[in-house]
Amino acid sequence: MDASRRDGHYLPTITLCGGSVKRLLLLAAASSSLMLTGVATTSATAAPAISHHPRIPGHAVRAAGWSASNWSGYAKSGNYTSATAQWVVPSVSPSKGASYSSAWVGIDGFTNSSLIQTGTESDYYNGRAHYNAWWEILPAAETPITKFSVAPGDTMTATITKGSGSSWTITINDVSNGGTFTTTQNYTGPGTSVEWIEEAPTVGGRVATLAQYSSPDTFDPGTANGGNPGLTAADSGVMVQKRRQVSTPSNPDSDTDGFNMAYGSTAPAPPGS
Repeated sequence: MDASRRDGHYLPTITLCGGSVKRLLLLAAASSSLMLTGVATTSATAAPAISHHPRIPGHAVRAAGWSASNWSGYAKSGNYTSATAQWVVPSVSPSKGASYSSAWVGIDGFTNSSLIQTGTESDYYNGRAHYNAWWEILPAAETPITKFSVAPGDTMTATITKGSGSSWTITINDVSNGGTFTTTQNYTGPGTSVEWIEEAPTVGGRVATLAQYSSPDTFDPGTANGGNPGLTAADSGVMVQKRRQVSTPSNPDSDTDGFNMAYGSTAPAPPGS
């Protein structure tokens, strides 16, 4: 993301801790066709086109299950037909250049190149902070939600649910101001992972510099398939950009359905601790 906004939220390639196997979900050779999804040319004052894609390769990190250059948070593999999340929209600090951050809940993208998701942006470009809600289904770029405004400190809730056939419903609510949005879309992904993520999305065909978001950024509670997701430390992942760890989750909270995120390399305490 730069001064013309995100292309989307990329599928990361992650390296699992304790092993040498990398799940490469985006190949460099395919970047022009997959990673540049939704690139838009905009004026200096326009919002950039953003995308949210599967995780891009990382490396093994102690005390975390995986790392990536664009994702941090928690992800679980399995079979999923619904996911929910609650989080507080973080504020962002001014940056020299443009910087971007996205908080979201999604299904797929961790072990495949499909993804259905919804979340919020906390970005800094054109000399000021920008906040909004969005939804996205790959390979399309994110669709900004203009039905209601989003401000730092707002409490958000979101639900992604499979209906009959390939029909899925995405709902996101701003509990703080009463804003609500629902859309039903066709989605044919396999449903083999679920995620709660703080991301550096993609703008102009490149993974953006992560915005310095306010910490802790709380994701709590979340559900998967209508129940407790049973988060473990092995499900967690950190973000590493330019050889620096820039986004770090806490351990799961005591009831295994939530966690905190912190900008930087120091893990925060879990919610409620």
